[in-house]
Parts: sequence; structure tokens; C-alpha cells
Amino acid sequence: MEDEVDRLVAAWRRERPDLDVEPLEVLSRVSRLARHLDRARRIAFSEHGLEPWEFDVLTALRRAGTPYQLSPGQLLTQTLVTSGTMTNRIDRLAKKGLVERLPDPSDRRGVLVRLTVEGQDRADSALAGLLDQERAILAELSPLQRGELASLLRQLTAPFDNIPI
Repeated sequence: MEDEVDRLVAAWRRERPDLDVEPLEVLSRVSRLARHLDRARRIAFSEHGLEPWEFDVLTALRRAGTPYQLSPGQLLTQTLVTSGTMTNRIDRLAKKGLVERLPDPSDRRGVLVRLTVEGQDRADSALAGLLDQERAILAELSPLQRGELASLLRQLTAPFDNIPI
């Protein structure tokens, strides 16, 4: 089975035989797959009235476990955005009734962001929708192939995920 990357690589080999274009065979496929995944995520989230960034914040809180709350700083670490961006996101989610701000009992000046019941319901349903989309994308791979692919991708991403911020 041939794909668009095979055609791209063949064209570069024809036009630039002096270059080793082998990295394109892997990373161009990863890049194309990322675009397809982004599209699938947007569809899954929009069916639940969420933007991708809203899903990211809500699910960070949901993964925190009961009582589903984190400090804005902890949310920054998990979502990799600036403090100004996070403040704006928390404001918008609070306005929609998906999160609430509470005083931090361990820091009089601090705030905690807590998932509301509505926020939890939306996060849970959007996650289920996302998993349906992702299962469909992976359907052509056997469980063994999915495990092997996950392991190989982990080798590539771990160094980036472990860079100190």
C-alpha cells in the first residue's frame, strides 16, 4: 500500500539523489498523522461543546482525582501555556460553569481551580468520544502492533517530555 509520503520521498529521491531523505519516511508520516489526529480531536470535542484547550484543562483537573482541583501553577505545568493564557482560560471556563475558583486553604493568597459537576460530565463524555475516534484510527493495527508503535513513539518523545522547563 502506497501513501502520500511514499510519493513525496520518491520525488525528493529523484530531484535530490545527493540527500538521504530517509527521515522523511518516518517523521512526515508522524506529522501527517498529527494533523489527522487534531481533526479527529476537534470533531470529538465539538460534539460535546468543547474546544481542544478546554478539554485539556478540564481533563487535567479530572485526572487529579477527587476533589478534582489544582492550582493554576499545576495547570500551567500540565498544559504548557503561559500564566496569562491560563488565567484567561480559567476565566472562560468559569463563565461557562465548568470550573470554579476557590481559596487555597494552605495559602491565603492562593487559588484552587475545581471542576464542577457539569465540567466533569463534559470532560468524561468528551473523553469517551475521543477514545471512539482514536480506536477507529488504530483499527488497522493489531494489539501487538499498537504496543510496538507505542513503545517506539515513547522512545522518540521521552527526551522531549523530560526536558526541564
